[in-house]
Amino acid sequence: MTAEKRKKQLLDLSRKLEYEFSDPVLLDLALSHSSWSYERAAANPHLACNERLEFLGDAVLGLIAAHYLYANFPRLPEGDLSRMRSSLVNTNSLACYAREFDLGIYLRLGRGEEQQNGREKVSILADTFEAVLAAVYLDGGLEAARNLLLPVLTRHIIPWAADSERKDHKSILQERVQALLVEPPYYKLLSATGPDHQKIFQVAVIVKGKTLATGTGNSKKQAEQEAARSALAHPEMFK
Repeated sequence: MTAEKRKKQLLDLSRKLEYEFSDPVLLDLALSHSSWSYERAAANPHLACNERLEFLGDAVLGLIAAHYLYANFPRLPEGDLSRMRSSLVNTNSLACYAREFDLGIYLRLGRGEEQQNGREKVSILADTFEAVLAAVYLDGGLEAARNLLLPVLTRHIIPWAADSERKDHKSILQERVQALLVEPPYYKLLSATGPDHQKIFQVAVIVKGKTLATGTGNSKKQAEQEAARSALAHPEMFK
């Protein structure tokens, strides 16, 4: 891709983000996956990738999300606020946010990741969203990052926020599915990886043979809750 074409791509994404970068190099770096940098390391060993920005973006994301929940849900105790924050900033949610801005289109990927459909991988999209948020933060400060993130967070939290104050996501999903369909959702364990004291479970929530969403957690119960939460964020899937 020519430098001019890349410049146009970055301008197009900036318009979607509704943020004009003083330093567009930051945005380009946020979109540069490690596979892209690795394949060019022989020619340019100092070529950077977005991993450091991802690290910073995770902290910025957590702060903004926590402040939003603290300010907008004054009656919720700490435990409920923590669960809501986890739901908003988990990998599946971040990938959804990335898709809102079509971040996959603008990624720089290595050939291997390109061939493996890396532009649609949940983990890559989630990491890229964090990196882009960090780029906005470094370029424009916390307020600019907040202006980017809050509209996304509120779109995802509004459909289930009121219910989340009184019920768990599995109960809410079951109510909503059974209001439309006779058959209730069920949960299927996809994997359990890691040592016994630190296992990561992945679960799918399924209705009438169709997978609505997946979720991960440190227990099957937590993974099921995350899968239900993710399904609730896309109610069109179970209609």
